[in-house]
Amino acid sequence: MAKYVYPAIFSKEENGLYSIVFPDFEACFTQGDDIQEGLFMANDVLCLTLYDMEENKEDIPVPSDPLQIKANENEFVTLVSCDTMEYRKFYDNKAVKKTLTIPSWLNTMAEREGVNFSQVLQESLKDRLQL
Repeated sequence: MAKYVYPAIFSKEENGLYSIVFPDFEACFTQGDDIQEGLFMANDVLCLTLYDMEENKEDIPVPSDPLQIKANENEFVTLVSCDTMEYRKFYDNKAVKKTLTIPSWLNTMAEREGVNFSQVLQESLKDRLQL
């Protein structure tokens, strides 16, 4: 899980739409009605691709040098960034039930103080994982 930056090739189609491909990935492509939507869609498909690769423990390719990518007529190369941790937080935010065991005396004291066990566990895990 990390922040990534990859080059993308934007191609203006005859109908005015933009097709976007990422040369470093076999099946990472999208389109947009204009450049702004294209950048949004490019970010989304890049994050989804990298998220899936992380989940499947696949090797993440080294980004190509954008200066080495030749653009044809009606094309340009730009960099697209994404943060798979932010993507993960947004799209994979379902609650998961965990069963845990703590000493009875600790449970009693925490309940007396109105401790939210779920919140404490989440905060502790984020601290432990440096998130």
